[in-house]
Amino acid sequence: MNFIKAIVAAGMVAASTSAFAADITGAGATFPFPIYSKWADAYKKDTGNGLNYQSIGSGAGIKQIQAKTVTFGATDAPLKAEQLEKDGLVQWPMVMGAIVPVVNVEGIKSGDLVLSGEVLGDIYLGKITKWNDAAIAKLNPKLTLPGDAITVVRRSDGSGTTFNFTDYLSKSNAEWKSKVGSGTAVEWPVGVGAKGNEGVAGNIGQTKNAIGYVEYAYAKQNKLTYTALVNKAGKTVQPTIAAFQAAASNADWAKAPGYYVILTDQPGEASWPITAATFILMHKEATDKAASQEALKFFKYAFEKGGKAAEELDYIPMPESVVKLIEKTWSSDIKS
Repeated sequence: MNFIKAIVAAGMVAASTSAFAADITGAGATFPFPIYSKWADAYKKDTGNGLNYQSIGSGAGIKQIQAKTVTFGATDAPLKAEQLEKDGLVQWPMVMGAIVPVVNVEGIKSGDLVLSGEVLGDIYLGKITKWNDAAIAKLNPKLTLPGDAITVVRRSDGSGTTFNFTDYLSKSNAEWKSKVGSGTAVEWPVGVGAKGNEGVAGNIGQTKNAIGYVEYAYAKQNKLTYTALVNKAGKTVQPTIAAFQAAASNADWAKAPGYYVILTDQPGEASWPITAATFILMHKEATDKAASQEALKFFKYAFEKGGKAAEELDYIPMPESVVKLIEKTWSSDIKS
């Protein structure tokens, strides 16, 4: 069974589970879809066992694992320890990546335009409406910015990418924090809604003078124009694997209950400010224990053999010390 990216009804997924006992079903985050796809292809070649993953957004993925219609859920918005306990779930980080603002402005190339969290927040609040606004011009003295209106693109679905993006805006723009806040879905003051990282990427590619936010692999794959950002240390940084790793190095996974770590707006002169981990959710007591065990074999395979593939797509593999912690969590918390 090939790795399928499909938005299908939960009932269809449940049906496919019984038809293919060795195949694993998962649903959720669009953020890690490019790397999960690559890992699944390699795993299928090596083991003959397939993964059917629905890239439908973190919010929907959480709902599906809570309803037990999939073997695992995937989310970039981690659940707090109390929620995990209530739902009988185990959570761990699978890989780390980054979110980048993307624009479609004539004459602007990737990395040319510099934005800050404060300015991004004001754009998404609808306070900054034109590309040549004084606040954007101040950060970009050498660029000739058009006087065109900005088309704001944001997610329309429950999204872990949105959770991390709005968490960053809340940390860097006080008005955003008080008026909108952070979450997988928020009351957006302005903007055109699009579904999934795929939808936002497609919308930006087709809409002149648009701005949006996507996981970095989507920006690269779709050849979108990404921006630089001013980080917490006040330095202008480009989205590079080194900048993502600098932010990720701050994580103290061992001390976080349920591995609940948010990596936005981290200190350090080299840190990319919208870095994030993406998480897996599984039931402690699985209904289909064979599928649960097969899923753990797939995740073990990805940890052991998938690092190079992750880096090729500009994701950050979990450090070996953290993988050892996660494997201990599997042994103690997931009943086989």
